[in-house]
Amino acid sequence: MLIRSAIFSDHEEEKRASREQIFDLAKTSGIIPSSLHSPYQAFAQGKISGFTIPAINVRTLTYDMSCIIFKTVLANQIGAVIFEISRSEMGYTHQSFGDFALCVLAGAIKENYKGPVFLQADHVQINKTKFESNENQEVQDVQAFIQEAVSAGFYNIDIDASTLVDPSLSTIPEQQKDNARITTLLTDYIRGIQPVNTIINIGGEIGHIGDKNSTSEDLEAFMSLYNPSSQQGISKISIQTGSSHGGIPLPNGSLADTQIDFSLIKTVGNLARSKYGLGGIVQHGASTLPLQLFDEFPKSDTLEIHLATGFQNIVFDTIPIALKQEMYAWVKENLQSERENNWSEEQFLYKMRKKSLGQFKKQLWDLSALDKQPVLDALSNKLQNIFEKLNASNTKEVITPYLQN
Repeated sequence: MLIRSAIFSDHEEEKRASREQIFDLAKTSGIIPSSLHSPYQAFAQGKISGFTIPAINVRTLTYDMSCIIFKTVLANQIGAVIFEISRSEMGYTHQSFGDFALCVLAGAIKENYKGPVFLQADHVQINKTKFESNENQEVQDVQAFIQEAVSAGFYNIDIDASTLVDPSLSTIPEQQKDNARITTLLTDYIRGIQPVNTIINIGGEIGHIGDKNSTSEDLEAFMSLYNPSSQQGISKISIQTGSSHGGIPLPNGSLADTQIDFSLIKTVGNLARSKYGLGGIVQHGASTLPLQLFDEFPKSDTLEIHLATGFQNIVFDTIPIALKQEMYAWVKENLQSERENNWSEEQFLYKMRKKSLGQFKKQLWDLSALDKQPVLDALSNKLQNIFEKLNASNTKEVITPYLQN
């Protein structure tokens, strides 16, 4: 298989030729890495509404998952699904931007999809410790990371300088000052390197996911200090609404209930659109929520929702037991130094098992058709149910007129 050679071949010439062939096939097939900047402007202006755009962090089985997503998109006439990966995920899943893009484009080719493909660099995050030690170096490192993403066709980038928000300061503008300053700096950098005739879709973040809930005052303080050189600034804003990445595992391995403040999404989203011309609010850490809650997101005018761990959990729940035990054994042997003292064995495994995905990337990819099919069926079912709840079906005709040529 061409995509397997592009990812796993030990022969550099074969790998290079396979990668070039996939990129060429995508281009000639009309599969185009694209930006959601213009559609998000349409959301801001009230020209589009009533549904939430799903952004899926594909941590494993990336080619297979991409095939499933494109098949579902075509069957349901979905206007936009974002394929995303964060800086930290790239490390433990052993996926570069180039590898990730290849798998997504190959999935589009396999399913005979034609049209825009939305690749997103999620949580382009400032490391607070490194920033405080050497601000210039950390900013340069993040800029190099952004350059790598853009070169691979990632024309949607979520800047996350919310790590720099300092709640110990006495006023909200003081708390948001560094966040706004660095987001401004990185926005200007992105505008300076974006391809000709492409306006990269940029997001900001005012509330660190898992911390205290955001407020309208946080947004107003951030936006009063955010001052990019270009007229095209951020088009969306991530806030904290009560969620946490991956959910909160209890000692027995089950997940704690999560209380999402939908009224907060509605209130801050309305402010973001009416006062600042943003498309709306981005919700993180939602994939482990009960399915019945998902239709609340379009009802509260959530612009975009990020989904990761719920799909990862399906993989661990449905792969062969022997492989799962092997992955857990690797976690126990190699990640004890990251274990917190108060974690039970179940909490430790739930928190750390994602870091085995890169180590077992090839074994997961090479599962037999018999062993892989239950995984793919479960992922497909989950996707279909979530897309329906988000009102994503039959949105192609709504979004397409606003896409950049």
